[in-house]
Amino acid sequence: MLTLAWQTVKARTSGFVGAFIAVLCGTALVAACGILMESGFRGGVPTQRYAAADVVVTGDRTVRPPGGDVLAFEHAAEQPAIPAALVAKIASVPGVKAAVAELTFPAVVVGSDGQALAEKPSLGHNWESAVLAPFTLKAGKAPAADNEVVLDSGLAARAGVAPGDEVRVMTRSVPVSYRVSGVADGRGDRQAALFFSAAKATELAGSPDQVSAIGVMGNVGDRIEDVLKNDHVTVSTGADRSAAEFDDVSQTKAILALIAGSFGGYAVLVAIFVVASTLALTVEQRRREFALLRAVGATPRQIRKMIGLETLVVSAVAGTLGSVGGIAVSHGLRNAFANIGVVPQDFELSISPIPLVAALLIGLGAARLAAWSAARRPSSINPVEALGEAAVQRKDVGRVRLTIGYVLMAIGTAATTLPLFIPGQIGAAMSVMAALVLIIGLTLTGPRVIGKAVRMIAPKLPGTSGYLAAASVTKNSRRLAAAVTPLMLAIGFAVVNFYSQTTFGAAVQQEATKSITADHVISGVTGVPEEVAETARKTPGVTAATSLVRTQVITASKSGDSVEVNSGPANGIDPQAAGTVDLGVTEGSLTDLTPGTVALSDTHAFWNNKKVGDTAEFWYADGQPAKLKVVAIYEHELAFGDHVLNAQDARAHTRAGMDSAVLINGTAPGELVSRYPGLTVASNVTAQDRGDERTQFLLNLVAVGVILGYVAISVSNTLVMSTAARRREFALLRLVGTKSRQVRQMMRTEALLTVGLAAIFGTLVAALPLTLLAIGSTGTPLPAGPPWVYGAVLAGAALLGIVSISVATRLSLRAKPIDAIGTRE
Repeated sequence: MLTLAWQTVKARTSGFVGAFIAVLCGTALVAACGILMESGFRGGVPTQRYAAADVVVTGDRTVRPPGGDVLAFEHAAEQPAIPAALVAKIASVPGVKAAVAELTFPAVVVGSDGQALAEKPSLGHNWESAVLAPFTLKAGKAPAADNEVVLDSGLAARAGVAPGDEVRVMTRSVPVSYRVSGVADGRGDRQAALFFSAAKATELAGSPDQVSAIGVMGNVGDRIEDVLKNDHVTVSTGADRSAAEFDDVSQTKAILALIAGSFGGYAVLVAIFVVASTLALTVEQRRREFALLRAVGATPRQIRKMIGLETLVVSAVAGTLGSVGGIAVSHGLRNAFANIGVVPQDFELSISPIPLVAALLIGLGAARLAAWSAARRPSSINPVEALGEAAVQRKDVGRVRLTIGYVLMAIGTAATTLPLFIPGQIGAAMSVMAALVLIIGLTLTGPRVIGKAVRMIAPKLPGTSGYLAAASVTKNSRRLAAAVTPLMLAIGFAVVNFYSQTTFGAAVQQEATKSITADHVISGVTGVPEEVAETARKTPGVTAATSLVRTQVITASKSGDSVEVNSGPANGIDPQAAGTVDLGVTEGSLTDLTPGTVALSDTHAFWNNKKVGDTAEFWYADGQPAKLKVVAIYEHELAFGDHVLNAQDARAHTRAGMDSAVLINGTAPGELVSRYPGLTVASNVTAQDRGDERTQFLLNLVAVGVILGYVAISVSNTLVMSTAARRREFALLRLVGTKSRQVRQMMRTEALLTVGLAAIFGTLVAALPLTLLAIGSTGTPLPAGPPWVYGAVLAGAALLGIVSISVATRLSLRAKPIDAIGTRE
């Protein structure tokens, strides 16, 4: 049987090209996702500040709520500090040569022009930690007095200073003059480093009993893990040391694993769909061959086995090539993610055989499942029925399929109303899911729905080509539905994903504009010192000033027997915020927002059954648990997130320990700002930093673009294969007097009809959820976003459909009619 399958594949190479391409591209996409996921655990950038340390101990950034499974966790946005007492505990571990505490805090050099030198992250440290890189003195000496500092050589060059010179350094207050005691050379250039004496560094760090990290000399990672297993720390070795050093790398590794997991899940589902539809079309085109085999005595089991083995042969070759090609795809995705800011430009992927083998197995499994599905019908009908129906399509689809399709369409239609009742990101996500359910439902009912549409439109097609096209699509509406469906999927999927994001972004901007009532906002390149808000309140002409600290919180909720963990934006403000912000408070008062309290959005309070006076439990941005009293409930969660904290609490759980902005009413305090280099005054601000949402939006575009590219391959496969299979039909038309030009015109008419129906149904599928999302989010029925994107999607789908059908038609017409009429299907 295997020999027969191989001979069939060789003899019908053109018939298996579509399935080969589908498996090849699907396997490459899945392999790329696997490589990205593995890189989320093992990839990174070369460590710099800890290059000489064998082990690095930092605070544990992984939040795992009690009762959750292994996947119920979230990555904290900020690096938590660890007790300084752990230094002695680690030093006592056998095999440890040295344990060095490191203090890290913001420190920026002010240039001679009065501007902050903050082109890249600039951090201050204690000189003792310089050995971890190691930083070695190039000139001068180590800092001994509180007014001395050592600069790295790159920073010293940019500042134009040398040992003995004076330099101004700004940490969490106004700049202070220090004497440059030395210049040191280190490793890499991702960050600038300043080193102070131990006493001064402890003072500037602000937490004498805590340190940022501990570097260990000695390859004893396992022993340290055993000793510190109850101290809530992370022990990093090898490539993982860079995640302990760089915040962006640490966050990237967590985000990349989640992105690859969710994106990979979509990729697998789309791959199964594309492979199944392509293989089903291939099998359908061989129905006469299977009918003949059944007539001469082949059993259903033999038919299924032959189709399965043929598919195995094709998918094995395609899957092997695709899994290797996934390496190139993964680098392409990494570059795309780097360009939109999801991963650092220097982030290195980790490539091993594991994701390649897994992708190959998934590709083989998808192809085998598709073969089983496609083989059921040709193997189950009796020989006489098979020969009788081989030349024409079935009149209608099965009742079970229609019932499932109509039920899904009803569920999808009902789900489109959810954004009217559930605002925010969840509502936007529901719109996308509702559209997907509608698309699946319409796919299942496609032959019936599209058949009715064709019977209405076909009689109105003009001319001879229109008459021929009408006759063809009326008698073969199932074939037309197979061509319309993937185009409709591509249009609907692209439009809903893009405009749901732009509409949600417009709703956030609309609410933020209404909620921020301050006249001015003070912001800085590295943050705003805490004292600026208090000083501003005392400045003549300023009627109100409040700190604004952008942060994140992590929440956990129980859903049945599982625990769901989510990270979301939050803000810290002062109780004196009245006049500068309007949260739309419905219960309680923001004047009660003292340290140890929190205000909740009405949506979050409703779903978690919280009211004023209750206790809200969550985790701060650095992963530390919080139990705060609820003092207010507000409506404007799009602008402020679900949690508004006291600014002091929010500030205490960030490494910078500074405000994100200061909101001002009254006269702009220009003189105050001039005292702090790097601060600027603007006339407006949004409560949340929209950079993360913009990155998420671009990330969705990349993911959707890749999936749509794969869907486009499916569309092209389907259209080319279905058109090429009609060469005997074209030959018959030419033999009875139809000219080649008329056949091409007929196919152009069919192509326009295919594209037109796909555009109509794809638009309808997207229009309903987007309209209701817009009404629920912005109060208007028109989704936000540039109209040209919709036009571009339609134009791209039209171009793909018309070109695929036209090229396949021209190739099919090359042969002489008398030769083509005798070829097998």
